[in-house]
This record gives sequence, structure tokens and C-alpha cells, in this order.
Amino acid sequence: MKKLQGAQLRKPVSPDLLMTPSDQGDVDLDVDFAEDRGNWTGKLDFLLSCIGYCVGLGNIWRFPYRAYTNGGGAFLVPYFLMLAICGIPLFFLELSLGQFSSLGPLAVWKISPLFKGAGAAMLLIVGLVAIYYNMIIAYVLFYLFASLTSDLPWEHCGNWWNTDLCLEHRGSKDGNGALPLNLTGTVSPSEEYWSRYVLHIQGSRGIGSPGGIRWNLCLCLLLAWVIVFLCILKGVKSSGKVVYFTATFPYLILIMLLIRGITLPGAWRGIQFYLTPQFHYLLSSKVWIEAALQIFYSLGVGFGGLLTFASYNTFHQNIYRDTFIVTLGNAITSILAGFAIFSVLGYMSQELGVPVDQVAKAGPGLAFIVYPQAMTMLPLSPFWSFLFFFMLLTLGLDSQFAFLETIVTAVTDEFPYYLRPKKVVFSGLICVAMYLLGLVLTTDGGMYWLVLLDDYSASFGLMVVVITTCLAVTRVYGIQRFCRDIHMMLGFKPGIYFRACWLFLTPATLLALLVYSIIKYQPSEYGSYRFPAWAELLGILMGLLSCLLIPAGMLVAVLREEGSLWERLQQASRPAMDWGPSLEENRTGMYVATLAGSQSPKPLMVHMRKYGGITSFENTAIEVDREIAEEEEESMM
Repeated sequence: MKKLQGAQLRKPVSPDLLMTPSDQGDVDLDVDFAEDRGNWTGKLDFLLSCIGYCVGLGNIWRFPYRAYTNGGGAFLVPYFLMLAICGIPLFFLELSLGQFSSLGPLAVWKISPLFKGAGAAMLLIVGLVAIYYNMIIAYVLFYLFASLTSDLPWEHCGNWWNTDLCLEHRGSKDGNGALPLNLTGTVSPSEEYWSRYVLHIQGSRGIGSPGGIRWNLCLCLLLAWVIVFLCILKGVKSSGKVVYFTATFPYLILIMLLIRGITLPGAWRGIQFYLTPQFHYLLSSKVWIEAALQIFYSLGVGFGGLLTFASYNTFHQNIYRDTFIVTLGNAITSILAGFAIFSVLGYMSQELGVPVDQVAKAGPGLAFIVYPQAMTMLPLSPFWSFLFFFMLLTLGLDSQFAFLETIVTAVTDEFPYYLRPKKVVFSGLICVAMYLLGLVLTTDGGMYWLVLLDDYSASFGLMVVVITTCLAVTRVYGIQRFCRDIHMMLGFKPGIYFRACWLFLTPATLLALLVYSIIKYQPSEYGSYRFPAWAELLGILMGLLSCLLIPAGMLVAVLREEGSLWERLQQASRPAMDWGPSLEENRTGMYVATLAGSQSPKPLMVHMRKYGGITSFENTAIEVDREIAEEEEESMM
């Protein structure tokens, strides 16, 4: 009978992958958290926050353009392959680190203090990105307010900001349809509105002489920071509720724009241009690199946002399921956005009588020039323009919430006794500081600084941080130990797919991306303007600084230890004594030994006596303990 009971104890009970502890009945969600840190207050807060973070402006203005310039429908082959090799494994790794430790991007490096510089590099990168990303949101707010009129201000020439080159790009028609329009040497009203009125770039001679501050942009930037601060005022408790609107409403608008787009004459021309597969493109390495870059930046890995969001989860939240929901949902959203964008561009090309490739652009050119121009050709153009920019606003805010929450969480986790009680004040100071740093972006030449930040703040430096994180977790901390942690947390170990990607495929692909980006380096430019050498050097130093923080962190960690250099390196690379789940009731298995006052040679039994009962996850911890003991016996033989 005792043997039978022992067998029942030893057999782990694998939890349903589609269920989480929070799904099992009406349970108080606050039970599983340290109260002073905060936590998600609803079941969907985390999932919607991740969706809002990943589905951003890049899905609208980068993916469709990258797809059509890299083989159309054929681009989906390398895109989904790179999603499987890089996107999903890195996404799951970052979520696992955050949820297991309940720590931010700095404190999480208790897993291996030698690499704490990677956490500091994350903060530097996300800080630089947050400064210019909110400027883009300020531009969106500017256009949003400009749409609140009966006639869009970029619809016609003849305004004070227009030049003699301005030509209203509206095709004339005869009985056979649109007559071709000669656009050579002309500028559309929407382009002059963007460059000469919104940016007032003619007031700057270059990045070295930015000119005066544009007070309308300055106020829009202030409003953007006020919105962000109010939404993160109470941390994830407030931002977790805001995303119920900001993460879902863009889909409603996107579907409305899609339905309107595909009902326009000529829409099929744009969709055909977008999706016609050209498989010979797959023989080019550039296409595969572009697919990997799109996945890498679209999912937001390496910025610390995913790690931060996961750190507010319950210990047994099913992040395995959430990983596939978010990553695949992000990919499908990008494809759907391509249909919405190119259906309108097809209509626009038919109206103008020009090929689609003459009206298609990427980045800000699509959002602030081409699409606004297309809106002027539609009935009720202010309404569709307002919807489009409101969609961009909600998409951008979700990502900005994550950037700010990452910075605030990382620093408050590092100094919890001083900053957690004053988290609201600290968040406000961060927003004020970043607003002041971003004022240079509101000048006449602010776009030059924005381009410089966009090109260098999260380029090769971010790849180095992600490669370092991947190697530190799988090689230094150990793939076996990391998989055991996930086993203890989720009730099952990652399969051969995740292990192979973490150990070989993902680091190798990222290394190839890094080498390619260095070999194919091109100086920054904006239109016909070429950046001076000192600006290029400043950008390169900006990227190098995040890389240098990693060896700097190693030096600090080594100097804090004692002994020879090799002994110091070994000690600094080992997990800290308090590494592991943040709450006592989650420290099952080997981690109970690190609890204060625990002297038992069988710490799991102490844990069970203290908290009572054996759950399926504690059953799993028994199995993990047995595996550790077996490995120790094998190593001694």
C-alpha cells in the first residue's frame, strides 16, 4: 500500500496546457503576488498588453512594404520560417525569465550577475527608443487634430506653406478611365504639408542647426507624455485596464479600413501587387535577412517589455500558450494590414493613372504622406483620416506603455525600499526627463535627429544584447537548469524544438543578422539630405555604448568577488543565493533550500508541511529533485 502511495506521489500530473491556475474557479488573483510590487488584476491584462506591445506601427508601415519589395506572397515563406527559428523561441525565453523570477530587466540578472550589463544595455536602448517613439505619437496627434475639419488641410495647394512645385495629384478621366498623370518634378500637397508645415524642415540647414522649436509640435509631445503618464500612473494595474481598449480597438478600425479599401475601384490592383508571389526572390540572402529583421523588431524581443510584463504574472500562468497566441496573432495582423494598405494604394494608383510602385512607400512616408493623400480621394475624407490616425495612436500608445513600464520596473526592482513607495513620483520624473530630452525633436530639424535615433539606438546594439541574453541563459546558466525551471513553473519541459533553437539556431541566425548589418552598413539619410560624418560617428557611438555596458557590467561583477581571476569569473557567473521564484509558496524543489531558516536536507518536505498538500506543480518539483539527484550520482561515478 505504501509503495502504491509512493508511486502516486512520484507520478507528475501534467497540467492542461489550455488552463492556468487563474482559470480554475473563482480564485483571488492577488494571493500569488508580493503586494508592494503590484500585479495584473484581470485574466486578460497580460495577454492584451503583450498583443498591444507587439502589434505596433511597424505592422502598418513596415511589413506591407517589406513584403512587396521582397517577393510579394513568396516573402511569407522566409517570414514564417524566421518566426519559428527566432521569434517564437526568443519570445518564450524572455517571458519565462520574467515570470519565473518576478523581476525586471536589471534584477533578473541574479540568474548570472556577470551579465547584468545586458540589463543596463536594455534600459539604455529602450530609453532612447521611448524618446523618439513618443515624438511619432505626437505627429499622429497633430494629424488627428488636423482631421477635425470639413476639408483636410493637405488636400489642396495654394496655402502659405506650398511652393510652385505643388500639384494636386488627382488624375483626370476620359471615357476609357484615368489618364496617366505626369508627376515628374512635382510635389503633392500632402508631402508639402508634412515637410513644410508639420516639420517646417525648410527652417533648418541640417542636423547641426536644428532651428527653433515648433510650439504646436511641442504641445503635442507634451500631450503625448501626459497621456502615457496617466495610463501608467498605477503601473500594470492601470495600464492593464487601458489595453482592453487600446489593444482591441485598432482591430475594429483596421477591419473598417479593410472593408472600405477592398470595395474601392482598383483595389485588386494593389492587392495583386502586394501578394503576387515571385519565388525567384527566395534565392537572395537579402530577402531572408529582411524577414528575420521584420520578426526581430516586430515582436519587440530584447527591449525588456516582454520580460517586464511577464514578471507581473502568477507563477503558473500559461505563457507557453500565450507565446503562440501573441506571435501568430502579430504575424496575421501584419498580413491583414497589408491588405488594408495596398487596397487603398491600388485605388490611388488607378485614380492617378500610375503604377502602384510609384505611390507605395514605407515608414513615416506611408503614414504621413501617401495614406493621407489617399484619404483626400475618398468621400467623407476627414472621417476616414480621423479613423486612420486614431488607429495609429492606439497602436503607438501600447508600445510606449511597455517602454516606460520597463524602465520604471527595472529601476524600482533594483531599489525597492526607496522607490516602490514613490513609484508614481518616480514615473512622473521619468516622463518629464524624457519630454525635455525629446524637445530637440520638435525643432525645425527635429526629423534629422529622429532618423538618427531610429537608425542607431536599436540596431546592432540590440542584436548584441539579445545574443548575450540567449547565450548567458542557455550556456552559462545552463539549458538543463533553465528547462527545469520552466518544468517547475508550467508542469512540462520545453521540447527539442525550443532547445535546438535556444542552443544553436537562434544565436546563429542573430549572429548572421549582426554580421550582415555591419557588412551592409549604409550612412543615414533623409530624402536627399546626407548626414555629416560627426552625426554618423555619434550614431555609431550610440549603438556601441549599449554594447560596452555588457563588458563594463562584467568588470564590476568580477571586482565584487574574491580570489583569482578565474575564481571571480566562476563566482560571478553563478546564480545569486536568492535567485528563484519571488514568493515562498512557489519555491518548491531545489529552491526551498535558499529560503531563510531552512536547514532541512529535504527542503521540499519542509515546504509541504508549511503550506500543506501536494499540487500538480509540487508533484512536478518532486520529479525535478529526483532528476537533480540522479545527475549528481552520474557525475560522481
